Amino acid sequence: MNTDIQEEIIKNTVSDILKLLTIPAELSLKKQEDETYKAILETDNTGILIGYHGETLSALQMIVSLIAYKKTGTWIHLSLDVGDYREKREKQLAQMIGKIVEQVKTLGQPYCLPYLSANERKIVHLLLESDPDVMTESEGEGQNRRLFIKPKTEKEGIQKPNGES
Repeated sequence: MNTDIQEEIIKNTVSDILKLLTIPAELSLKKQEDETYKAILETDNTGILIGYHGETLSALQMIVSLIAYKKTGTWIHLSLDVGDYREKREKQLAQMIGKIVEQVKTLGQPYCLPYLSANERKIVHLLLESDPDVMTESEGEGQNRRLFIKPKTEKEGIQKPNGES
């Protein structure tokens, strides 16, 4: 399908949703080398569009992708961001995971991470897939799904974040 048509559908869909939400925002859209469209919204209402742990942002991304699919018959890969939320969150995750991995390697015990969205769990899996000393494993369903970072050879016990049981 024509790139111009896909871009127009994405722009119009995002614009229509923002109008319905009465949220003023500027949209910039670029097609990446991997054929993913990167849509970035600039607005003063970032909190509303991002939501808790980026859940609203992920939902908006899915809605726009589904509407674009319905209109084109082709799945359009879309990454929707508000400001630099996703980039900043990925850096925060990388820093947090770096500290946890060192702890797991030192103590030789698995670590149960606090709640992460599906996208955040995917980022952690990708960050650690080439680490020869640790592995990642998701367990549970829905809101109870947790990601474990485990040493490849483990000692007894599971570490949990402060305040979780």
